[in-house]
Amino acid sequence: MATKAVNKRVLWGMRGAGALALGVVMALAPLTQAAAASSSKKAPAKASAKTSDTRKAAAPVAATKRTATKSASADTGRTSKAASTRVARANDKSASAKDKRRGKTAEVEQAAPRGSARGASLAARETRLSLRSNAVAEPERAPRLSLGQMSGLHAATDPLDLKSAVALVLDQDTNEVLVAKNDHAVLPIASITKLMTGLIISDARLPLDEPITINEEDIDMEKGSRSRLVVGTTLTRGELMHLALMSSENRAAHALGRTYPGGMDRFVSLMNARATMLGMKDTRYVEPTGLSSDNRSSASDLATLVAAASRDPLLRQLTTSTGYEVAVGSRMVQFNNTNRLVHNPDWQIGLQKTGYISEAGRCLVMQANVAGRKLIMVFLDSNGKYTRLADAERVRRWVELQHPGNTLVSSNYSG
Repeated sequence: MATKAVNKRVLWGMRGAGALALGVVMALAPLTQAAAASSSKKAPAKASAKTSDTRKAAAPVAATKRTATKSASADTGRTSKAASTRVARANDKSASAKDKRRGKTAEVEQAAPRGSARGASLAARETRLSLRSNAVAEPERAPRLSLGQMSGLHAATDPLDLKSAVALVLDQDTNEVLVAKNDHAVLPIASITKLMTGLIISDARLPLDEPITINEEDIDMEKGSRSRLVVGTTLTRGELMHLALMSSENRAAHALGRTYPGGMDRFVSLMNARATMLGMKDTRYVEPTGLSSDNRSSASDLATLVAAASRDPLLRQLTTSTGYEVAVGSRMVQFNNTNRLVHNPDWQIGLQKTGYISEAGRCLVMQANVAGRKLIMVFLDSNGKYTRLADAERVRRWVELQHPGNTLVSSNYSG
């Protein structure tokens, strides 16, 4: 009986040890998973070592568990088996997650030094730079050549070293030519066109206080140029003339032609008729702004136009105005003269007009008093933004220093 009692106590002890071992395993399993997940983020190698140590430490416990399970009841055996299955599944998931992390770590290590976050960042930057340097650069768009450049007019030389392809300076009173360079070449004249626009309006004696509203027809569809005269702006005819001649406002010039009695076609017809009347044989107009490169003339013809326009007091006043402010909607907008020489006290300018489109280059016509003489100056297709003004300065200084009878002629144009 005593032996049976001892065996029973041993059996219950073994059952208790088995249950204790099972509890230890169940408790250690989530701790082992959390430790493995946390450690693998920082150092995969350390995580593997810790997992190995944990497995070694759990080996005796597992052995005890197997021993106890042999002596345990069937219910305890099924419970232990289920617990072991859960632990195995958890370990499999943990191993799979570690394998994925190891794969990502390996990819980073191929691009950067092992264990170096800064190296990975530098490698990524080098990759971006490499891709950028290997990309095919788009070729820069070549600047559009003017008609004068395509015709070779800039190859002509002159004693004053003018940068304009075409130049003509003459005495308005005597018609004496002082400077001539390709003066019969027929070229686009850009906004010099607006001088004829102003002359037609002035000749018609239309009421200058009549209100005119800018509409969508006045938007530039030729070159896509911008304007501060938004659609719906209402100004008087006189204000539109002022802005067109002083500030080269395209919508203002177009509205003047559009609202002329008989419409735009009638207006353009009158422009060409007036040119013929003045003897401008090389001149043709197709619209009133100068945005079209089909508006063409020669320096000789433009000198004739400047002489006619300079006899009109209104055109003289508006073209030489330094600035003008008008109401555009609810705000006042300041417009300025496109020719900065009107601000220069060294100049006595009676009439002027600038112009530019890519086909025409930089253009300038003026009537000015230089050394006691009324001079008409025409500069077409100048190379740079300010060279047309520099050409005018060269001519003024030369006239002031030289004998009035000096004449400079240069031309290689045979058109």
